[in-house]
Amino acid sequence: MAKTPIEQILDPNDTDPIVLYTEEDEAVTFEQVALIPLDGEMYVILKPIEMMEGVEDDEALVFAIIEDDGEDVLEIVEDDDIVDAVFEEYTAMLAEEGII
Repeated sequence: MAKTPIEQILDPNDTDPIVLYTEEDEAVTFEQVALIPLDGEMYVILKPIEMMEGVEDDEALVFAIIEDDGEDVLEIVEDDDIVDAVFEEYTAMLAEEGII
């Protein structure tokens, strides 16, 4: 049985692309950049593999893993303060690991 996108995200050994669907039911393929715990919430940074309207080639999107009707779902984060905090935490993690 195929894993759900969230199961893929939470599996540290899963490096397969993550396929999400738009409201128009179009498939968009992402690569997972990082899973970021922040302020009791879980966020994931995903980078589109193919060009995506409104997203530059070097940009990534932040999604929150939230519970909806007892099921974990991904919701794009549009709050700039949260997006900035997630990327700051990601940068701090990279620095801690000596990557940057």
